Amino acid sequence: MAAATLDLLVLGVSHRTAPVAVRERLAIVPEGFDAALTELAGLPAVREAALLSTCNRVEVYAAVADADAAARALAEALARRAGVPALELAAHLYEWREADALQHLFRVAASLDSLVIGEPQILGQVKQAHDAAVRQGTAGGTLNACFQRAFRVARRVRRETEIARNPVSVSSVAIELARQVFGDFQGCRVLVVGAGKMSELAARTLRAHGATLTVTNRTRSRADDLAARFGASARDWADLPDALGEADIVIASTGAQRPVLTAAMMKQVQRARRRRALFMLDIAVPRDIEPEVASLDGIYLADIDDLQKVAAEHREGRQSEASEAEAMVRQELDRVLRDWRGRQLAPTVTALRAHVLGLAQAEAQRMTASMPGLGERERRALADLADSIAKKLLHTPQMALRQDDGAPGISMVTAVQRLFALEVAAPAPLEAEPDPSAAAAANVSDKKVVGR
Repeated sequence: MAAATLDLLVLGVSHRTAPVAVRERLAIVPEGFDAALTELAGLPAVREAALLSTCNRVEVYAAVADADAAARALAEALARRAGVPALELAAHLYEWREADALQHLFRVAASLDSLVIGEPQILGQVKQAHDAAVRQGTAGGTLNACFQRAFRVARRVRRETEIARNPVSVSSVAIELARQVFGDFQGCRVLVVGAGKMSELAARTLRAHGATLTVTNRTRSRADDLAARFGASARDWADLPDALGEADIVIASTGAQRPVLTAAMMKQVQRARRRRALFMLDIAVPRDIEPEVASLDGIYLADIDDLQKVAAEHREGRQSEASEAEAMVRQELDRVLRDWRGRQLAPTVTALRAHVLGLAQAEAQRMTASMPGLGERERRALADLADSIAKKLLHTPQMALRQDDGAPGISMVTAVQRLFALEVAAPAPLEAEPDPSAAAAANVSDKKVVGR
């Protein structure tokens, strides 16, 4: 990168680096999200911050003044949140900086870093993370531009590749895992514990495969709503043990911070069921089902980490589309870096020209002042000569600046600024480019409204 970098830092954990037992300790409940974001944005060396928390990742995106100091402070804050020593969490943390951080954001938004490649939920979750940062005032020019570029990349990937064809999700992969056990859902009694988005996706897929659905949720009205949309029955939360006793398959996704299906509860349920086989899928983070439940007779328990193998099969099936999408990410990243570098370069080139040409003209004026007998024509010729020499001397360093590829080590821009002691104006901030396809779609939409 050039002298002034993107100053972007990403720190986090995901399904690739941390088991669900670690991820659930970092998960942030909706009611505590704003406070957590404000805390992270207020850390030393952090200028801007956005927080992404899903079942498969917890990541902080930050515009930073000092990347080393910010990374240390963020890692310590995440360790405190997880209630573990910083060194213990460090084994699971990944860190990306500058261009690598921006590429990571692009890949996340385009669902290339998801457990299930091509899943449609992540783009909405990234947008929610950005919206929350804007609402809290923790996102400024750098993060706004980076996130807007990420949305552009994600839209392009979905528009120009088949990666989102027949979209899959964590819920659908969980059901695929259940299918490997049961073969056919026709007549299977499925209890859906929770009524959020993941439960809705699971209910849609299960209903399409002939399962008999029952929904339960702490808030009965939400269970009723989900049940009505998918031809299911609803049960009161107080009836949970009885509903468990009747089920063949349980899919849990409540968003609770502690397990709602404990080993003690399930031991009693299995006793009443006479240890009849029960397949339980926990797709929540934090987990809804205590891991000890797996040791009970007749229960097969799978959590979100157990979906990795099935997800890998989906990933292999979408490899060609993923390769196309990765190429688009690199293209868009190159565009951003060229734009960014141009914005950093322009003030340095301007300052260098002004400095060298100014020195040349000052020396020409000093020379003519010492030669009072010179005529106006000779004075102009001397000034033109000084200007010409200065421009010829400027040509090579200007070309070197424009061709600087930002290789590791001190950049050409930084070297020039230091060598000539230049006072460089602040570069123009990176801006989000308008998405031509989005603008066209909005225009079409407007025309439709007018034409009604």
